[in-house]
Amino acid sequence: MNLAIDRLRKVLELERAKGYRDQAVMGGLDKLLRNLAPADPKLTGLLSQSYAALKEKEREEWVERVLKQLDGAESEAHPLPEPTPVRKQTPPPIPQPDIDTHLNARITSIKGISSSLASKFGKLGIKTVRQLIYFFPRRHIDYSQRKPVSQLIEGMEQTIVANVWEAAEKATSKRMRTTEAIVGDESGNIRVIWFNQPYLAKKLTPNSRVVLSGRVSRFRGRLQFESPEWELLESEDLVHTGRLVPVYPLTAGLYQRTVRRLVKGTLDHWLPRLPDFLPEDVRVRTALLPLSEAIGQAHYPDNELGKGQARKRLAFDELFLIQLGVLAKKRDWQEEGTGNAFDIDNDSLAPFLDSLPYTLTGAQRRSLVEIQEDMRKSKPMSRLLQGEVGSGKTVVATAAMLLAAANGYQAALMAPTEILAEQHFEIICGFLSRASGEPGDSKPVSTYNSLLHKPLSIGALTGGLKGSEKQSLHERISTGEINIVVGTHALIQKGVEFHKLGLCVVDEQHRFGVMQRSELRSKGKSPHVLVMSATPIPRTLALTLYGDLDLSVIDELPPGRTEIKTRWISPSQRHSAYDFVRRQIASGRQAFIICPLIEESEAIETKAAITEYERLSLNIFPELRLGLLHGRLSSTEKEKVMQRFRNGELDIMVSTPVVEVGVDVPNATVMLIEGADRFGLAQLHQFRGRVGRGEHQSYCLLLADTPSAEAKERLSLLQRMRDGFALAEEDLRLRGPGEFFGTRQSGLPDLKMAKLSDIGLLELSRREAIQLFVTDPYLQKPQHRLLAGEVARLWDSGGESS
Repeated sequence: MNLAIDRLRKVLELERAKGYRDQAVMGGLDKLLRNLAPADPKLTGLLSQSYAALKEKEREEWVERVLKQLDGAESEAHPLPEPTPVRKQTPPPIPQPDIDTHLNARITSIKGISSSLASKFGKLGIKTVRQLIYFFPRRHIDYSQRKPVSQLIEGMEQTIVANVWEAAEKATSKRMRTTEAIVGDESGNIRVIWFNQPYLAKKLTPNSRVVLSGRVSRFRGRLQFESPEWELLESEDLVHTGRLVPVYPLTAGLYQRTVRRLVKGTLDHWLPRLPDFLPEDVRVRTALLPLSEAIGQAHYPDNELGKGQARKRLAFDELFLIQLGVLAKKRDWQEEGTGNAFDIDNDSLAPFLDSLPYTLTGAQRRSLVEIQEDMRKSKPMSRLLQGEVGSGKTVVATAAMLLAAANGYQAALMAPTEILAEQHFEIICGFLSRASGEPGDSKPVSTYNSLLHKPLSIGALTGGLKGSEKQSLHERISTGEINIVVGTHALIQKGVEFHKLGLCVVDEQHRFGVMQRSELRSKGKSPHVLVMSATPIPRTLALTLYGDLDLSVIDELPPGRTEIKTRWISPSQRHSAYDFVRRQIASGRQAFIICPLIEESEAIETKAAITEYERLSLNIFPELRLGLLHGRLSSTEKEKVMQRFRNGELDIMVSTPVVEVGVDVPNATVMLIEGADRFGLAQLHQFRGRVGRGEHQSYCLLLADTPSAEAKERLSLLQRMRDGFALAEEDLRLRGPGEFFGTRQSGLPDLKMAKLSDIGLLELSRREAIQLFVTDPYLQKPQHRLLAGEVARLWDSGGESS
């Protein structure tokens, strides 16, 4: 038997039964013919005309003509006919606004979805037709391995096509009712049992054909199927069995068979009508599937190869749209207005740089030159300065702010917390006092007379200022008397007006939303913007997360920094670790103890931290002063307890993983991490960076009760490696990008298919986006109209509509 022709015959018979609507097979008859043609060259003649392009009557004539000759098609004397040439008539396309209207309609517009069912889908974030189309399975079960009954193997997922000989409902107890059936094929029979599905006895009528897929078990010495997926063989286009079957995320009251049926029906209707927004030249150059085919294969793949090709296309789409969005942001920002071109006079920086107790590293010098080149231009700077804790970002940022002041402009540095803002103020004042030989005045304003050709004033604007102090500082900022302002989000509040803001520096930029950065920027006339991050991120990933920014990396630490000794210890050594902490505190030092990560709930994590704090305070360190930091404290409470620790009023800080990034406690020399196996490398490295900031030898102790093989590899790497960027690369390899930033945290649309660890696809999408931007930066060409709409839709909604 010719399997290709036999399958085509069955599909055409179903197409006739369905009224020639091109719904007999997912993706349409044209796709089926493309798939079958390689298996039988005699079918290639059918590819010369699109079946989807024919009118209903023409489809009927073509189907009947082909069916009549299929019986003789297996001999060379009776080749398959080519369709009678007809004038190619594409059905009138649905205007794009109408398609969008239908796709954005509530899912109750889909036949079979009631308001009650829609509310269940809503819990999964599925509210529109488009969202249902893009509701991809989390995995697939391989039910494609069809076997005769006689060749079934115990313990494996397998599929049979069989006749139902008998099916009956049985009561095994007062609460349990089962359906038992005997099915078979020409090679033998097998028992099938379903629990608590008595209705199946009526569905599985004698002599009906059924497809069963599931794991085969043994009962009383005989093989049987136990609660397999089942499907009556009414169509070759199987949904629940006999193929790679999708497994969707569910919620209470929603079942796999229901979701599969509804998704399949929606795909059958919409995929032939779905326009492809990816420009054809990009799609061909990147060898990607058409959109409709990719979505179809993502839900119901023909095989693993088709599934992989679908994921590649859909992942590319996500990354490509992100790249276009961030490139557009950068363009819009730089075209909003003419920036301030600074005169880069290195003489004005000489006293500051010469006064430093060390020479700038090569990476610091390179970053400073890149910043100076940007500030020299009238196009406003938009740059990310990336470097791990202790790499010297603040020195570089201070030099940039001094250049702004030397050019008659103001500079503002915004930090995410009061503690970090005060820390920056103190560090910068320390730099300037050393350079000028002047002590400066006390907070909130310090003035230095000999650094520049005019007095230089630096102010600290935080929420803790008294009303009169705050009002006075506001006035001095608005008149231009204050040259450099360091603060929290208080900088972007309504009452703060700058006289001539020329440079904005944003520290730990991922802690601020895009709107907050934009509000600070709006305080001046197209000021230069420098954002800083202490989280080591591999370059390609940084270009995706911050594609609207140019990138400077400080990837070397200043010489002479003491190495933090890192040790992974077993639970049996816990009390030895406590004794070590006690000895360090006795010698005048302080310590952090990090409680385990509990991903399920912040409330549970907080409760566990309180319990651990009480245990440590009462049983382990009763003679010491302990503080507690957790995510459920208010910002004021967090800052108060961290300030006490920083001031030396506490010996040990017990903390959940919220311990502040960047907080400088030079006297802290021990970081003890409980449950270290639950953290990623990047986060462990961040914790380690909380100590080793002073002159004393520091230590990081990693406690893990029952680490997995992967966790052991992470802990071993942290023991051996000190380079945050190298660790970040390893973290990407081992755990993916979640340890750096969730997409929500970075302000990016959600990713359903793409992995930020897929560096090759990241680079390809960025290259294609940049190439497209060169030729059509506003996506105004007719062939880019659909793409422009998709970019706008994705970014305007934060990715929610897909």
